[in-house]
Amino acid sequence: MNEILKGKNILIGVTASIAAYKSALLVREFVKAGANVKVIMTKAAKEFITPLTLSTLSKNPVHSKFTTGDEGVWNSHVDLGIWADFMVVAPTTANTLGKMANGLADNLLVATYLSGRCPIYFAPAMDLDMYKHPTTAENVRKLKSFGNTFIEANFGELASGLVGEGRMAEPIEIVDFIANHISADLPLKGKKVVITAGPTYESIDPVRFIGNHSSGKMGFEIATECANNGAEVILVTGPTSLKINNVNIKRIDVTSADEMYNAVYDNFASCNIGVFAAAVADYKPKEVASEKIKKNDAVMNIELEPNKDILASVGKIKNKQVLVGFALETENELDNAKGKLERKNLDFIVLNSLKDSGAGFKHDTNKITIVERSGEITKFDLKTKKEVAKDIVAKIISKI
Repeated sequence: MNEILKGKNILIGVTASIAAYKSALLVREFVKAGANVKVIMTKAAKEFITPLTLSTLSKNPVHSKFTTGDEGVWNSHVDLGIWADFMVVAPTTANTLGKMANGLADNLLVATYLSGRCPIYFAPAMDLDMYKHPTTAENVRKLKSFGNTFIEANFGELASGLVGEGRMAEPIEIVDFIANHISADLPLKGKKVVITAGPTYESIDPVRFIGNHSSGKMGFEIATECANNGAEVILVTGPTSLKINNVNIKRIDVTSADEMYNAVYDNFASCNIGVFAAAVADYKPKEVASEKIKKNDAVMNIELEPNKDILASVGKIKNKQVLVGFALETENELDNAKGKLERKNLDFIVLNSLKDSGAGFKHDTNKITIVERSGEITKFDLKTKKEVAKDIVAKIISKI
């Protein structure tokens, strides 16, 4: 689940509580999840934990004042708020809780909170009676009414020696809470996606094959983007050197078109979305030699037979699935793509041309045109395949 935090920009606010020692562990957990972390401390928080500890763990300077150094370099609370995908104030003392609820921006942390455009999470830490006080309850209510997310304190032994509510949630609990909270709002949450990627290799003999130049990069980027949007992904990939590490992606490695066909059919009926980005070989040798074919001076002829058309076959049985195909063309691109869209019963097709510089196989970029069943055509500029994947997945989301 915490894969959803990978690459996120997270701003952690640390206030003056004995629970500030947990902030170091919180920073560490977010960094372990692959997030980029910056920390803002109140001046009083430095009495409980050092900026050096937090900067070392976050790998970023810690901010605590509006200006830094003799030259008075401005630490822009506006820039910090814009940078963050979300902000977590943990621990949140009663003092900071009151300032946040009432807009008292007398320090960098609260000024950043007030100027932030991102989701805000706050995790209180205070003694039992302070936590139960009507003023605290009212400030929590106000912050929640502003759209902020409350992470409740735990029941346990407090610094005062009392036992009760007020103990800040444990760092791993906060990380899991936020990951689950983000995931619940993702547009592909609860959806299953089958994606094909890469080439297929059709054996001639034990050492030779018919194949193509597909790297699988486009399919892998689409798989990652679907997973980042909450989907359960089944990635059926032909031979490739690419790696993928995401708990929401199940990778199935295949070699031939027949193997890819079987893997797709094992999963297609239960899926909501099918994205067929693989460059499947159209033909395979009719007979595969059991031993390596020896070279000789004579012309060698290999009789070929067609492979099963995976995309056309699932197009015939699709029920409510959103079905996406790809067309890599060299001539009559648009007409060929439209014909494939109709023949294979697709919702839309992604067209790219080998005539476009930077598009097609082996590049880190691609230039696509999306052709929809409705007849709508959308052309995109040359982009990285990661950005292209975002465009494709955004179109998928619009169809569900």
